Amino acid sequence: MPALKGLSPLCLLGALLVLLLGCQPHRPGGRLVVATSARVGSVDPVRASTFGATQLLSAVGDPLYRLAADGAVVPALAAELPRVSPDGLTVTIPLRRDVLFHDGTPFDAAAMVFSLERFLEIGTLSYLLNERLAAVRAAGPHLLELRLKRPTTVLPQLLSTINITPVSPRAYRDYGERALSDRFVGTGPYRLSFFSDQQQRLEPFDRYWGTPPRNDGIVLISLGNSTALYGAMRSGEVDVLLSTGLHEDHQQALQQQAGQGELREGQGPALEIGYLTLHTQQPPFNDPNLRQALAHSLDRERISERVSQGLRSPLRNLVPPAVSGAKRQIWPAYAPDKARRLFRQAGYCEGRQMELPLTFRSNIPSDRLMVLTWQAQLARDLGDCIVLQPNGMESTTVYRQLGEGAFPAVMLDWRGAVRDPEAYLFPLLSCSESVGDHCLQGESALSGSFWTAPGLQEDLLRSEGLVGSERLELLQAIERRTAAAAPYLPLWLVTPRAWAQRRLAPPRFDGNGRLLLQDLQLLP
Repeated sequence: MPALKGLSPLCLLGALLVLLLGCQPHRPGGRLVVATSARVGSVDPVRASTFGATQLLSAVGDPLYRLAADGAVVPALAAELPRVSPDGLTVTIPLRRDVLFHDGTPFDAAAMVFSLERFLEIGTLSYLLNERLAAVRAAGPHLLELRLKRPTTVLPQLLSTINITPVSPRAYRDYGERALSDRFVGTGPYRLSFFSDQQQRLEPFDRYWGTPPRNDGIVLISLGNSTALYGAMRSGEVDVLLSTGLHEDHQQALQQQAGQGELREGQGPALEIGYLTLHTQQPPFNDPNLRQALAHSLDRERISERVSQGLRSPLRNLVPPAVSGAKRQIWPAYAPDKARRLFRQAGYCEGRQMELPLTFRSNIPSDRLMVLTWQAQLARDLGDCIVLQPNGMESTTVYRQLGEGAFPAVMLDWRGAVRDPEAYLFPLLSCSESVGDHCLQGESALSGSFWTAPGLQEDLLRSEGLVGSERLELLQAIERRTAAAAPYLPLWLVTPRAWAQRRLAPPRFDGNGRLLLQDLQLLP
């Protein structure tokens, strides 16, 4: 853009924002600008897997069930909670009768069947239902029937995922086997009036079945770096800013401004974990004692404070407290004396250092800070026993090579697709083929740890059919067994945040950790 040459960084930012907002110098009415770093490659539910895509879908689509802030399941397009047969294999769900798609097509059981079958056929996240769902049919005009392969107690949570929001059969008639990436016709409180990967415009749907939006529309924009996002919020070009993609120092500054009354702040449930994966079949991490030594050498409190100034909470579980319902500390605590004893038993510390090659995602600033902080802490506490060797790599390369066993140790993060413990345990521990403690095929292999244990897969599957305290006790036992073997080292917990200008009410989040765009409103 030659016309932008010579502009100061602040002026350049303003010029880019004007372009993104459609060259509108003033926002009409109550239309609000919401910014994030997340680009949206596709708005089709069968392809949406990133935070930006699911955040957008939650405004233009409805799930069968919603999660309240405390995780409680609330009917949305479903008229009531699922009715389950005595054998647990047949589930019927009455549907609302007053719902229209954005194109005026009535929502009914046939439309839900069309959307579910399309998701199962071509959905990126179809594994959520494929292994559980045997068949789906319309048992009546507004009655959905699901036949399950095995009983499962987490079906309402699974049906709360926004990826199975229904789409209009009329609008998607020619897209049963392929994605429609740049348009969306659903049932949500907004309709999508413009789409690009950097900007989406949402207009209130005037025939929405539920509570209408409290604003006159939303413009979602993506800015590629933290400095641009922070500058846009400070200058007032943006009404609401999401924490995704913001550096910790910018988040800390915004939090301080909110504490001083300059901004409004909202927080959602902490559902994202950061953790380390150890390749348990590759020396030296095929030694469980060495993995335990590393578990005891991790000073999470110091790392959290240094990396995020306390914005990220230290974590010693794989399942976040907001999901498990309990603040448990299952993984070993920081204990350098115990770590030294275990290192010595493995033959280190007396003139011999263990080399720890740790891969981190070079395009994620918090990863780099974590690795450098742990490197300095290990040199201080256990420098004669272990030396950390950082290896930065772009995140897409890390994800592509993870299941190939390319990394002895790697830093990652995870957010369960649904708010349930199995959404954290199954993707890391499930194993379909194994020999002893070596997982040959399954999620454990794809996650890069290649660890399993006799009977572990059977316990995971058995947990699906249990309810209440019996189920929680079994899942906690699985997590304790995993902690004893230490194929993963939980590190921290990430809380989603949003900041709004003072003229707006504080932002609110749903139980899945997404910003409630329809609740954003100007104060009287």
